[in-house]
Amino acid sequence: MGEVIIGYIGTFSESFNVAVLVWPLLSLLLSVPVLVALYRRDGWLPLTTVFAVYASILYAAGLVCFTLYPLPTGDAGPGITYGVPPILDPLNFVRDIAEGGVRAVFQLLFNIVLFVPLGFIARTLLKLKLPLMLALSFAATCLIETAQFTGLSGAYPFAYRTFDVDDLICNTLGSLIGWGLAHLAVRLTQREAEVQPPATHNPGFVRRAVALWTDVMIIDLCAVVPRLMVAAGLRLMTGDAFDEALLALVNGEMWIACYLVAFAVVELVVPWMRDGSTPAGLFYRMSCETRKRAGAARVVFYAERAVVLLLVVAHPLCAGLPLAVFYFFAREMPYDRVPKGWAERVGDGEEASEIPEASRA
Repeated sequence: MGEVIIGYIGTFSESFNVAVLVWPLLSLLLSVPVLVALYRRDGWLPLTTVFAVYASILYAAGLVCFTLYPLPTGDAGPGITYGVPPILDPLNFVRDIAEGGVRAVFQLLFNIVLFVPLGFIARTLLKLKLPLMLALSFAATCLIETAQFTGLSGAYPFAYRTFDVDDLICNTLGSLIGWGLAHLAVRLTQREAEVQPPATHNPGFVRRAVALWTDVMIIDLCAVVPRLMVAAGLRLMTGDAFDEALLALVNGEMWIACYLVAFAVVELVVPWMRDGSTPAGLFYRMSCETRKRAGAARVVFYAERAVVLLLVVAHPLCAGLPLAVFYFFAREMPYDRVPKGWAERVGDGEEASEIPEASRA
């Protein structure tokens, strides 16, 4: 029995490795827009949701790789010379179990378990009702089975994997189980009854870290895109003369310049104009300015904050850990200690006070 289980799992090791390899790229492309959409819908973004999004992206990558990979190679075999006939009998699993024994049972269970996370995600992250979840699961399964049956939509002349009606049933059943488990978990934790926190001028360490992580991803994208465009343009214009030295220049000095410009816009210009909210802060309802500052005091605050953040981005372990320890004891960042200076006068002419406690989280 143990050898059968190990051998069956081993057949998916290559697909799992591919899923893990493409996960970072998919996370870079999908995580920020997904998190933004979830925040816009719910009005807040707990840390558990961030981890759930990352796990969901890994699951999506694994689902595609497990169902469509590996692809046919060579000049003979299924998908290239003769294809694989479809199985339209919904009771075919009975014959498979009779002929294949334990391995066929594991195949059946795997098709169910593979779609349990989809149902869980549909209920917790997407908050879909049961009919919509069933429609999503059925549509995803049909898309996968159709891709297999059509040779990856015509990439191969024949079907390179089996179109099996049993897969539609098992996958939908797995999604239903996952949705039921998620619905029970939501009821037990009463997650949906939690009150959305207000916007804050005194964010906690976790919210600061998540906002910085989101801003850094925005900065990375803003720095990478122009560098790639310049590199592609130079290669097009110079042809074979585009040597390693020129490529090193584009990936070195130019990347640093693009990154610093993007950093200045995201961490200095935008928050200066939006009451301390960076692009991520606008979505996470937080401001980096814990108190009102004016004139030179505000300039010093942003300069000191920029230096600290650059150190964290460049040396996350060396700078991030001491910063976390400092916050643990002081309950604020070093740059938060910059004094208010001559703040705007309000009311009867007294100096403006710090942000009211009611607006803090």
